[in-house]
Parts: sequence; C-alpha cells; structure tokens
Amino acid sequence: MQEEISILIQAQYPLIYLVTSEEERCEQAISTIAQAKPQRRVFIWTVTHGIVEYGQPRTTTQHNTVSPEAAIEWVIRQREPNSNASIYIFKDLHPFIDSPPVTRWLRDAIANFKGTQKTIILMSPLQQIPIELEKEVVVLDFALPDMKELNQVLSGQLEQTKSRRITTEAREKLLKAALGLTKDEAEKVYRKAQVSTGRLTEEEVDIVLSEKKQLIRRNGILEFIEEDETLDAVGGLEELKRWLRQRSNAFTERAREYGLPQPKGMLILGVPGCGKSLIAKTTSRLWGLPLLRLDMGRVYDGSMVGRSEANLRNALKTAESISPALLFIDELDKAFAGGTGSADSDGGTSSRIFGSFLTWMQEKTSPVFVMATANRIERLPGEFLRKGRFDELFFVDLPTKEERQDIFKIHLSKRRREITRFDLEQLSNVSEGFSGAEIEQALVAAMYEAFAQDREFTQLDIIAAIKSTMPLSKTMTEQVTALRDWARQRARPAASSVAEYQRMEF
Repeated sequence: MQEEISILIQAQYPLIYLVTSEEERCEQAISTIAQAKPQRRVFIWTVTHGIVEYGQPRTTTQHNTVSPEAAIEWVIRQREPNSNASIYIFKDLHPFIDSPPVTRWLRDAIANFKGTQKTIILMSPLQQIPIELEKEVVVLDFALPDMKELNQVLSGQLEQTKSRRITTEAREKLLKAALGLTKDEAEKVYRKAQVSTGRLTEEEVDIVLSEKKQLIRRNGILEFIEEDETLDAVGGLEELKRWLRQRSNAFTERAREYGLPQPKGMLILGVPGCGKSLIAKTTSRLWGLPLLRLDMGRVYDGSMVGRSEANLRNALKTAESISPALLFIDELDKAFAGGTGSADSDGGTSSRIFGSFLTWMQEKTSPVFVMATANRIERLPGEFLRKGRFDELFFVDLPTKEERQDIFKIHLSKRRREITRFDLEQLSNVSEGFSGAEIEQALVAAMYEAFAQDREFTQLDIIAAIKSTMPLSKTMTEQVTALRDWARQRARPAASSVAEYQRMEF
C-alpha cells in the first residue's frame, strides 16, 4: 500500500482519497514516503486547527485556514520553491466536500498543480466523492496491518511488559487472531490480555478474538455467532460431514504450500428442519474459524439512494478484514428471491445488491468461506447455481431410518443420561417422514405431557406425540417431491447411503 501511494505521488497525481480510520499509521506512512527524493514537506489540515506542518505543535497553525475553502486557497497560493514539492493531508473533509465552494476550490487546485510536485490527500473513514471530482481522484483503501506489522506490535508489548519469550506457534496464533484489527486495536487487546492474565500465550487467543466480536457488533449488519455444539450433534449426513472434515485444514499455510486453492463456499439445499443451519454453525468449531451471519434484512435500507449497496459493501469488507472466516447466509432463497427483476418493486435495489454479491463471490481472494442454505430452489436465481460459484451443492433430504435413530439418540442423550430404556428402532419406524426438527419437537411435546402429570416420560409418550403430529413432508408433499426431483440429478446427496448408491449406479 505504501509503495502504491508513493508511485502515485511521484507520478504527480494531484488528488488521492485514502479511506481509513487509522490516521496516525497513515500519517507515518506518508511521512516515510515524503523522506524519499525529492523530499517533500507534509502539511495536515483539520477543521479544529487549520493547516499545521507535520511534526510541528498544533499552536503553529497557518492563520485563517480553519475553513476548508481558505485552507485549499492557501495551498494553491504557496509559490516558494520548497513548497512546490509538498503533500497536503486533509482529514475528514467528507462533510464539506459536497459544498459547491469546496468542490470548486479542489478543482482549481487540481488545475494549479499541473507540472508541480504538490499533492492533496483526502483522509477519511468514509468515501464520499462528488461527481465533479470522480474523473480526477484516485481512491485507495488503506490496508489494515499485516502479520509483519502486527508482529512488531506484539514484540513491543512483550518487551514493554518484560514477558517471557513465547513459542513460535503461540506467536503465530496471537498474530492470526489479531488480523483484521487496526494497529491501535491490536495494541489495546494485547494489553488487555496481559492485564487479564498477566501473560501473553496462545491461551489468550480468545481474549484477542473478543475484540473481533466488538468489531462485528459495531458493523451492525453482521452477527458473530458462537456455537457450543460440535458436528457430532448432527444426526446422519455422513457424506456432507466427510466433505467438511476433508477441508478442516483448507486455510492453513500447509494447504497453500501443497498447491490447494482456498475453498469458496457451499450451498446446502433441503427440506426445512433437516439440519442445514446446524451444519453451518457446527462447521465453525470443526474448522476453528469465526462464524459471521449476514442478515440481508439489515442490509436493505431505504433511507437514501445507495445506502443498501453501501451496507453490503461494508459488511463484506468487514468479513474480509477478519478472515479467514465463515460467512453464513441462512435461507438464501428468501434473501435474493426476485433479485433479478426488482426494478418495478424497489427501483432495482435488490438487483444491484444481487449483482454486487455475485461479483464479490466470483472475484474475492480473501479466505472467506460462504455457507448458504436454501429451501425453495425455484426461488433462487440461476446465477447462483452455476459451477464455480460454490465449491459444492449439497442436498439434505428427510432423514433415513438409520439417521432418525441417530437423531433420537442425540436428543435423548441431551436430556437423560440413561437412554437404554428407549427402543430407538421403533421410534425410528413410527417417525418416518419426519425431519430432525420435527423429531425434536415431538420429544419435547412428550416431555411436557409427562411433566404435567408429574412423572417420567416414556417410549409411549414419544410415540403418542409422533402420532399426533402431521409432518411437513405430508402437508407440503408437492413441494418436497419437486425439490427431491430437482436435486436428484443436480446436487450431491448429504447422506452417505444415498451418495454411495448413486456412485454405484453411475
């Protein structure tokens, strides 16, 4: 990033827009660039102090340069020989940049800077560019600290606190946990870990990750999900589990050295209540990666034109900043239903968001694995289903007889230590056509019935609850049948028995 800024300045680009919230780190990078030949003076403008030369106390301000118009005029008027090689940093000019006088002064400055070594750098956490300047400005996102910079922060903290030396593995874990944080955030969270436990080791990684949770909460669009269940809490779906376990180390350096590409994502189709969302959540623990849920309902914002698109960009940028991570989108068919033809309903907002998301999925290079679930395949735009968008498309059908036994065993074991008194095979037989969620609810209903009578629930209570329940597979037979017919030739079955049968058939 520093090299790119240096090239633009040397190439006499008059106006650069740096999107960043790390003012101090960005200033230091620009100051380093200014030391190269030809050396340049660096000036900084703020609305509170006007123009001050970098490194000088704030009391030595240039008079009458507090207003942005006066500051830009002062920059243009600098004619001394040593002023023709200068960098002028304007902090947080975005609230004023749409003002006609400010826009005009900036355009005058651009014209005036031709043939000189003068550059204006707009530094702001928000990108706001009037249409008059779009052809003149270069926009850059100032990158967050990489592993090398974070290593310097960590080393400084260890030296400052005189902590004992840590292992290479512990250092790598602490550094990877801090990826996506600003330099200041990393310094603070390392100090927090030091204060909390009196040391900095790999055991303090959870404290570092807590800062990322704060980052997600501040974003407002994403939600940080913590799941206590493991993949073993999902009954059946052995083919899907095997696929996930094979890729549990897919984001490690060892995988890169082996030549493997980073996984992009997976789409899980299936009957409602069959464990699609639970699979996504438990994969987070299996892979040891943070799980972020993208709530499309929060993305849409009709308060102003372009706000929804900006929300999506910010959410995806946040996910990339803390990668490697899992991005979970539940019920994708509802989130993007009708996205290709929304011009009449919402002015095309849904179409633009849909297009932006597809482009991001196709072009992203950051290790963000998209886990999406869907129930209604006919609502999904065809662009989602083409090869290359997702690594794999799985279909989760209603559980088989053996899978229903596993599901009963899992839910009974959660509620009672001793379950040998239950006949799992009989329960599996009477619950044919039930989804995993329906099996759990039948068990809960049986427990309520017995609890109301102040006794322990029995096998007969569960059977009675099952008999009194009409499963979704019967109330929506046509929808389930259509989904099965579509998936039979187009998706990979999540159940190992079905997958093995199809391989033999092929």
